[in-house]
This record gives sequence, C-alpha cells and structure tokens, in this order.
Amino acid sequence: MKSFLKNIVQLLVQLLIWFGSSNKVGIYFVDQYLNRIMQKVHVVSHDGLALRFAAPNSLCDWRAQTFSSKEPETLEWIDSIPEGAVLWDVGANVGLYSVYAAKKRNCRVYSFEPSVFNLEQLARNIFLNSLTEKVCVVPLALSDRMGTSALHMTSTEWGGALSTFGEEFGWDGEKIRQVFQFQTVGLSMDDAVHRLSIPKPDFIKMDVDGLEHLILHGGSGVLSAIKGILIEVNDDFHEQAEGVQKLLATAGLVMKGKRHSEAFASPTSGFQHCYNQIWSRNETEVVKF
Repeated sequence: MKSFLKNIVQLLVQLLIWFGSSNKVGIYFVDQYLNRIMQKVHVVSHDGLALRFAAPNSLCDWRAQTFSSKEPETLEWIDSIPEGAVLWDVGANVGLYSVYAAKKRNCRVYSFEPSVFNLEQLARNIFLNSLTEKVCVVPLALSDRMGTSALHMTSTEWGGALSTFGEEFGWDGEKIRQVFQFQTVGLSMDDAVHRLSIPKPDFIKMDVDGLEHLILHGGSGVLSAIKGILIEVNDDFHEQAEGVQKLLATAGLVMKGKRHSEAFASPTSGFQHCYNQIWSRNETEVVKF
C-alpha cells in the first residue's frame, strides 16, 4: 500500500512539473520551486558545534539528520586527529565529514569525490560553513593507476552512493545495478601528490564502496608517511578485506579495531559485516576501542 501511494505521488509530481514546464507562467513557478529547494538547509548540532548542510532532497536531509548516529566511530576518530593536520577524505560524498574535520579540528581537507551529482552539494556544504579556505574539492576518482574510465553509478540522487570507478563490482564484490555512467579521469594517490602537488596526508578517511584495496595499491608512497587511516571494509568481500589488510600492514600500520553503529549491526541492514577499521602507526594512538 505504501509503495502504491508513493508511486501515485511521484506520478502526480511528474505531471505537475510537465504541465508547469509547458508555458511561461508554469516555467516561472517551477524555477521558483527548484530554487527554493536548493536553498533548504538542515542545521546540525554536534558536541557543541553548529553545522549547516544543504538538504535539497530526502537523502541529503537524512544524512544531516543522522549525522551524530550513523557513524559515531568516524566522528570520534576525527575528534582524535591533531589540530591542523592534513586529511584526505576519499569518497567524500556531500562532505559531511570533510566539513566536520575542518571546523572541529582545523584540518586542511582534500575532498575526493567524482560524482557530478554530489559535487554541487559538497561545494555548497563547504560554502555554507565558511570553509572555502580549509577544504579543497578534488573532483576526480582515485584508482590504482592514472587513466580514463567509466564511473558506474547506482543512483543519480544528490547524496547517492554505491558507485564504482573502472570496475563493475560494488561494496559486496557483486556486479552493481547501474542506472547511469560517464567517462572521467582517475589517478592514484601517489599521482595526486606528484602530478597535482596535493600535500601528502597525515590522515586518510576512505569510503569508496568496494574499491578501497585497489586505491591503496596505487598509494604506497602516500601510505608510507601517514599517521593513521579510517577505512570501510566489508568482511564478506574477501578480496577487498585481504587486500586492505596486506597493504596497510606492509605500510607499517597496525589495526587498532573496527566498529559500526547499531544501524548497520542488524541483519536486515544488509551491511552487518561492513566496518570502519582504524589503523595507525605503533607510536600513534588514535581511537580506543
């Protein structure tokens, strides 16, 4: 019943937009409506800090609403980063954690995000929080090598995720259900440093829905110098899990632990075996588990 009503509402909205776009008056009102949507902002209060996030659709609004509860371990890890550190946010999406790290820890953040649909919201969120001097958008995909390939996407929504660059498998190692794709440029982490002169990171946050091990493979120079990394790993995707473990251990990092929130712990979530792993150097204590 709920699905039926949702389909009816979607049909009515589509009809209204079609009708409104067929004459000058209608176009004016549609433009006003779209502009109003793009100005919608959700204010988040976390640990005494006020953050402003663009919320033009239900997904972006949900991301803002669940800011404190979706990945508390990520926020705790960011809280432990020394002030002024260089952070790479790989798979930044709309930039919630980039903004938090820059505002809470005064980090210099490089936000890697290839989705054309998320880039606008990422830029808006940086601007809304007056962080244009602290957060740099890098609109490229990271990979194990430099070259052009397709970004395969499962969603064209603002705030969408579960896309993959240069491969056709996703977070679970299975073929993704693609709804959109475009050609773009990818490069390795080491290329980002040597070809784009992006400063080497002190810390890395990485969440790219299944390609983590491939990206790490192209970043031995970067990994040899970092102090710590938070990386999402699916224990059931053995190629990813084993690749991440081998590459980070080879770089001299030690896993301190892994966590996910209660929202992911339930078998009904489908992500119950996905965890944020925390790795650091022996002498670096990041987050206690």
